[in-house]
Amino acid sequence: MSERTRIVCFGELLVRLSGAEGEQLLQSPSLHVHFGGAEANVAVSLARFGHDAAMVSIVPPNALGAAAIAELRRHGVDTSGVVTGPGRMGLYFLTPGAVSRPSAVLYDRAGSAFASAAPTTIDWSAALRGARWLHLSGIASALGERAAVANQRAADAALALGVAVSFDGNYREHLWAASGGDAKRLLRGMLATAEIAFVDDRDIALSLGIEIKGESLERRRSAAAAAFAAFPRLATICSTIREAESAQRQRLGGVMFTRTGELVARTYSLDGIVDRVGAGDAFAAGILHGRATRLADQDTLELGVAAAVLKHSIRGDFNLVSVSDVDQLVAAKGVDIRR
Repeated sequence: MSERTRIVCFGELLVRLSGAEGEQLLQSPSLHVHFGGAEANVAVSLARFGHDAAMVSIVPPNALGAAAIAELRRHGVDTSGVVTGPGRMGLYFLTPGAVSRPSAVLYDRAGSAFASAAPTTIDWSAALRGARWLHLSGIASALGERAAVANQRAADAALALGVAVSFDGNYREHLWAASGGDAKRLLRGMLATAEIAFVDDRDIALSLGIEIKGESLERRRSAAAAAFAAFPRLATICSTIREAESAQRQRLGGVMFTRTGELVARTYSLDGIVDRVGAGDAFAAGILHGRATRLADQDTLELGVAAAVLKHSIRGDFNLVSVSDVDQLVAAKGVDIRR
């Protein structure tokens, strides 16, 4: 990589507590602990890809908050923009899927330090100094009015400072239902700021209040056209395409729409999935890496999908691979031992 690009990510840091494979939550009296959060997942991937990746967030001033910060630092993420505030650490519980039983997530995030913080907590002129991109997610907007205002404020500040916005819709039905937020209004406001959007036809239909019909790729194509018409700043729309035969056997590809064309990536067969949580964030990081290093659109899309594919082999939210690992997969080097 010829240059290190500063990319700032804003969102809630989380503690993930997951049960054992093949068991329901607390079927055995133990839980596996990982740190994560959609935006933090992107930051970790970008740092491992060699970028100047920074995380901006609010955590409680206790051992959990300190451990989350330390974990990000361990992976090379700049955490100088993570501040402390009153409230608790956001949690989520994962029950891993098996065979025909899908994985299940239980959120416990109400009253967290991030969700409770005043929207003016972050000084964005300082947090975005030297940044080329700001990566945001619809998850923050779903956490309540304060977090939604903070998310929009971050996006607006980026535009004012000449920093490009990358936005992942990341629609989470349970979070929106719990907060009672106006998903259509809030997601539309965020999409209006984005240069790159990681959204599919469902996200676009929701934000625009329209109905989109047809087969999978046809729906995405129609949705992209509607989004480009509604959001003049938007230049690129990307999404993965997943087909699931079972919890462990699936197929993954991806598509990219620009204002001048459509690209489709290679589709991979995934057998024996270890952990698919964070795959969408790995995809987003791959796309941002491609943009930051000025790869061609097709190469950028292939890299993003390959990064997402590799995430399925790694336990936890973070995609602990290098650009070399991703390039090897794109080049179809196989899975023999590398000596």
